[in-house]
Amino acid sequence: MSLQAVTLIWLALFSPASALYKQWIPDTNYENATNWDKGSVPCGTDRVYFAAERKVSVYVETVHSVLEMRLPVDGELVLAPGAAFLSSSGGSDPSCGGGVTARFKDSEGLKWFDPGLWRAAASWDDLQAGRYVFSVHEESMPCQQDDVVFRPASSFRVDVSSSQLTVPVQSVTIQGQKFSSGSSFSQYLASRSGKLQFHGSSSLAVVPSGCSDPSGCECGNAANRERICASVACPELACPKPLRPVGHCCDICGAIVSLQFSEAFNLESYRQRLQHLVLNKPDYQSVRLGLSKVREEQRLLGFIPRTAQPKIQVLLLENNGESTSRLAEAAAKDIASDARANGANLGIEEAEIGLSSGDAGGAGAGAVVGVVFAVLLVVALVLGVGVYLRRRGTITLPSLPSMPSIKSWRKSSEVGELGGPMDHGFDNPMFDKPTLMPSEPDLYVDSGKSISITQSGVHFVNPAYDETDFNA
Repeated sequence: MSLQAVTLIWLALFSPASALYKQWIPDTNYENATNWDKGSVPCGTDRVYFAAERKVSVYVETVHSVLEMRLPVDGELVLAPGAAFLSSSGGSDPSCGGGVTARFKDSEGLKWFDPGLWRAAASWDDLQAGRYVFSVHEESMPCQQDDVVFRPASSFRVDVSSSQLTVPVQSVTIQGQKFSSGSSFSQYLASRSGKLQFHGSSSLAVVPSGCSDPSGCECGNAANRERICASVACPELACPKPLRPVGHCCDICGAIVSLQFSEAFNLESYRQRLQHLVLNKPDYQSVRLGLSKVREEQRLLGFIPRTAQPKIQVLLLENNGESTSRLAEAAAKDIASDARANGANLGIEEAEIGLSSGDAGGAGAGAVVGVVFAVLLVVALVLGVGVYLRRRGTITLPSLPSMPSIKSWRKSSEVGELGGPMDHGFDNPMFDKPTLMPSEPDLYVDSGKSISITQSGVHFVNPAYDETDFNA
């Protein structure tokens, strides 16, 4: 058995399903030039100001000289070993210039549910090596089964306000210390550093429940979709048919592969397969791939709700532009072909593609069957509602002329019954009423044989075929 196969088996058996490492990007470090309004770290001739009313925890890594420093009322300076501040008289550092007033930037606006402030990796080694994974917006920040990492040798301040009372995660690592239980992390939140680093209307909670489903677990951030999308600016797109992935705030130019799966499907094993099938190929180096388990609310004909079913969503985008999709669509077709050819071994039952170019992409007969079924369902629904409303008297249908029954039609077609009234058909003034006959003599002479009236009607004798001639 190859080393690659052993690695995939190990990941399938021992790795938490769909769990990722999510790392917070911003910091409140003194040595980070982007934290200062002047865009540079203060030097010996500068005056350093921290806003008096702001709460902040600042990490200091080395020795600094300043001319003057004003500290906040509620804040802290976390000094690394060997770090210190020295008071300078000014002018001792020629490279420092004439001196300015440097103000530390406000960090109150940095929010937990901002997708742009996080990066994710499939493993700790990938996180350290900078091998990050791409995710839809709702999964860019930590999901309930993810491990949260704040960079060592740094401090931070983050607003964890949520639509819920708590924001659950699998674990939290701060300054190299990993908190895997709710009680230990609660103690940290109660400390001075914890109060300065985390704030907002909700609290972060460590809930080590994990994800025991090999097919993956849903992220759990859908309830905060409005907060998430408020931090996202959607770009202008030029593709013919932009797509909207589940869990994403914006339409995209690219491709989406939707997989229906069975109990045999394993999300982490499939993530490794896609890594080798797509991301490691030179032709697809510019393609970003996001893999997640989602639950999409489905509606027939756009308005009839259906039960949402879980599915595996593979999102593919290109790094070289928001409106290009050629390589992403080619990669999606490779993934769908692999799924159809090896679905029995992978636990994949069906694969459908959505392409922003407008190509059908081999969506399969399932979509056609779904449309036909939707039309039939709508017709049945309309008829059912109509019958129900008519029975209740809400609506009244116009009355149609009654059709004669077969029995009445047959009786009306008969000449008449014996002993009953004779059916004369229509009135004929020449024959029905002798008084109306013409008075000219010999115009009409009844010898008693030429005309006879019987129960069945009036009969005439044709001289050309009278009885005498016929017998002759």
